[in-house]
Amino acid sequence: MKSQTKSKARIRDHGEVFTAEREVKAMCDLVKDECDRIDSRFLEPACGNGNFLAEILTRKLSKVKKLYKSNPYDYERYAVLAAASIYGVELLADNAEECRKRLFTLWDKEYTAVCKKEANDETREAVRYILSKNILCGNALTLMCVDEKQNDTDKPIIFPEWSLLGAKLKRRDFRLDVMLKVGDNPKAGQASMFKDEVYDYLSVNPVTGELMADPICEYPPIFFRKVQENG
Repeated sequence: MKSQTKSKARIRDHGEVFTAEREVKAMCDLVKDECDRIDSRFLEPACGNGNFLAEILTRKLSKVKKLYKSNPYDYERYAVLAAASIYGVELLADNAEECRKRLFTLWDKEYTAVCKKEANDETREAVRYILSKNILCGNALTLMCVDEKQNDTDKPIIFPEWSLLGAKLKRRDFRLDVMLKVGDNPKAGQASMFKDEVYDYLSVNPVTGELMADPICEYPPIFFRKVQENG
């Protein structure tokens, strides 16, 4: 059984206790259909070293293998998409880095096993890059990035949305605070609840009147093995 704690000091200072594997699997079973959808996006707001995200990625890759194991190129594309659909916020920098490494190691093991000689380092670097953008060190309560002392900075948490278009990935960056608040306050008449700096990233659906989050940056679609060249 894996330990659910690292030290008494971390429990005292940060309340850090990791969820046990049995509970992780049971909770993922509650959303089994979404875990089996390759492009279904998951955000873990206190991801620790990745217990939940690793289980979700394992299930997604199992689905990719079931569908595309006979075609290494298709497996590769959709395995990249599976990694790109997973997001995490973590207050402690060492946990965030451990989570990125853990997810990459898990992904690379499956990728190498399926694609064998066709596996390549360019795709591996693409996934490393995606995870560096998807697993961030930040405060999930204030939705701001944090410094090395876990203090809030003046930078909001920004996540990329990755969409697979054939052999290309399309990236659009969004502020997390805008996306969450739009979800809580969907009507245009409630826009007054937002801070002034958020207005630049909002628009109104002309048909439904619902508020929508606008990307703060868009990138041209690029071959999925080369996404690291677009940032």
